[in-house]
Amino acid sequence: MSADMNGQADRRDPDGPDTLRLRSIFPALTAGDVNVSLPWYRDVLGFHVAETWENEGKVVGASLVSGVSRLLIMQDDWAKGRDRVKGVGLRLHMTTVSDVDALAATIEERGGVLETQPADMPWGGRAFSIMDPDGFGLTISSEG
Repeated sequence: MSADMNGQADRRDPDGPDTLRLRSIFPALTAGDVNVSLPWYRDVLGFHVAETWENEGKVVGASLVSGVSRLLIMQDDWAKGRDRVKGVGLRLHMTTVSDVDALAATIEERGGVLETQPADMPWGGRAFSIMDPDGFGLTISSEG
């Protein structure tokens, strides 16, 4: 294994073919109501709004940032039905340099309801979990 310019390990098989090498990846979550999800990510979790997108004067999406990470929130167009369950089979794992216990307490003070309280994890970090307004699970942890 070699390290790239950012100090990250290059885990490609040196004897195999060249493969996909990403510089970043960020999820785009579909919100049932972007006007509920956007303030929750901003005011409860503490993301910053980098950009919003409008259609006919209504906010239909936003690019959110926290540190070097980006998250998109997009208004559902309901093409797959209004009774569609969101968040099934998906959990976002986020690492932070912030004090996890203090962050969890701040989120609760801002109205967030934790799924799990901060706890020590087997890999050495501390983590807690929370659900967003659409049922997407988020786990926030220290790197450990």
